[in-house]
Amino acid sequence: MGLLGRYKNGNFVTTILSDGTKIRETEDDEFIPLFAENMDIKICNYCDMGCKFCHEGSTINGKFGNILNEKFIDSLHPYQEVAIGGGDATSHPDLTPFLQKLKEKKVIANMTVNQIHFEKKQELIKKLVNEKLIYGLGVSLVNPTKHFIELIKQYPNAVIHVINGVLKPSDIKALENNNLKMLILGYKHLRRGNEYFEEEQNDIETKQQWLYENLEDIIQKFQVVSFDNLAIEQLDVKRLLTQEEWDEFYMGDDGSTTYYVDMVERKFARSSTAHMNKRYDLLDSVDDMFNVIRMEND
Repeated sequence: MGLLGRYKNGNFVTTILSDGTKIRETEDDEFIPLFAENMDIKICNYCDMGCKFCHEGSTINGKFGNILNEKFIDSLHPYQEVAIGGGDATSHPDLTPFLQKLKEKKVIANMTVNQIHFEKKQELIKKLVNEKLIYGLGVSLVNPTKHFIELIKQYPNAVIHVINGVLKPSDIKALENNNLKMLILGYKHLRRGNEYFEEEQNDIETKQQWLYENLEDIIQKFQVVSFDNLAIEQLDVKRLLTQEEWDEFYMGDDGSTTYYVDMVERKFARSSTAHMNKRYDLLDSVDDMFNVIRMEND
């Protein structure tokens, strides 16, 4: 396990290891950052998947962000992390030069792709990983076939993304005991996600109840299980941890060390689920945007 980067941020030091492990160390009672550790960046709203629950509302008519010319990119700090997604991020015509620009700035880029695009675009994915243009690779689950499981095992830093309320027992049965990493995302009541919930509320809530009841057992069957903050709330993950474990593993509320950037609409917000009146026009500095979010949190 190698060292990707180590940097001082406010009153603490952050260490990032090559397997994605992040360690924060401080001599104080709390972590007080000067700048964001991570930004969730949407680079396009184009996607040909048409997922019924897509909270971004991405379509084949979706637009691409002008990702090579936004000034805030030049203000990123070395070893800051960006989580790149879409839409279908792999379809953006400037994806590779954008990632090369981030690498030159020593920014750690992670990217999320849909399982179907992951399987179809293996040449591109392998290039991005082998050239260290991306480190973490999130793959949104569609169908856990044997082919997919064997393919994703080839990527040590790959994490399977699933959604609370979409994930079903047969998915877990196929994935479990394969030494895989899984990220559980909360169900987002936004755009098509809201419409799908209205149509399939009983089915979604049944799946959510099943996951809630079986979560402790499921965790034992994967190398790593992690959660976004929405899933932590929906599944009451804290009930499964001691206070000491919670204090060690919980990475902070939305907006405390992270925020969301939409490069298509040129907006930023506390998270991708922020209300439309809590989305602000892009600024030229990542630190200035983070300060806006922190004032909102206060």
